[in-house]
Amino acid sequence: MLATISLILVGLVAVEHIYFMILEMFLWTTPKGRKAFGMTPEFASSTAALAKNQGLYNGFLVAGLVWSFFAESEMAFALRVFFLGCIVVAGIFGGLTVNKKIAILQATPALLALVFLFLGR
Repeated sequence: MLATISLILVGLVAVEHIYFMILEMFLWTTPKGRKAFGMTPEFASSTAALAKNQGLYNGFLVAGLVWSFFAESEMAFALRVFFLGCIVVAGIFGGLTVNKKIAILQATPALLALVFLFLGR
């Protein structure tokens, strides 16, 4: 049961990061992207290249989590721990340096998935 919950949570974290990737890479300068990050059109335009880079990193996190669903058991566990751990660290860092909301939206789901991952092992 706990193992199943952990898999669902890992999948939800991956979906969340697909959304972040899309927002940062493709919607950054649109009204939806500007609203999500509280930006003026001028700021969004001047930071669009940086956002695309950020979005690409989110895509790499997604790739690692998806890879974990196709890897053999021990490798899958290690991949999940590594990529979820990266997300937790990035979320905490973002929460401390940019906006506390980042820690809540990014680090908390990944930390919850990590907890269930270890409990279900």
